[in-house]
Amino acid sequence: MRLEGSCHCGAIRFTVESPHPYPYQRCYCSICRKTAGGGGYAINLSGRADSLQVEGGEHKHVYRAVIDGETSPGERHFCRHCASALWVYDPRWPELIHPFASAIDTDLPIPPERVHLLLDSKANWVDVDAREHDKCFAGYPAESIAEWHHRLGLDE
Repeated sequence: MRLEGSCHCGAIRFTVESPHPYPYQRCYCSICRKTAGGGGYAINLSGRADSLQVEGGEHKHVYRAVIDGETSPGERHFCRHCASALWVYDPRWPELIHPFASAIDTDLPIPPERVHLLLDSKANWVDVDAREHDKCFAGYPAESIAEWHHRLGLDE
């Protein structure tokens, strides 16, 4: 599925091909919550890094979080004008890019279940809206985004 996204002010527009476009994974870690998660979590999608096309890249900036005293190689791309979170790229997995669902303008499919992850760092004011078939994890689940889509027959 081709995803089209943008920042709030319109300075940056991007497209990316995503074989796994369901916005099912809610991350409650402090990095996602503080940089992109107004509801206490952020939702990342999965895309093919080699398909990313960006207009207005000169308006983009990168944030690298410090985790346990070490700067993460993960790059959180955002608009330097309006601060919209756009995507995460990590050179340890160079074939992937993870756009934030909140930056996507394309209609996304509704997931049949959701995964709530990194609940061990959830803020105390955040309610986890877990439904009957949802899965909850204190840390990271073993199942990848691709494996989740495959298990549910949602591969493109």
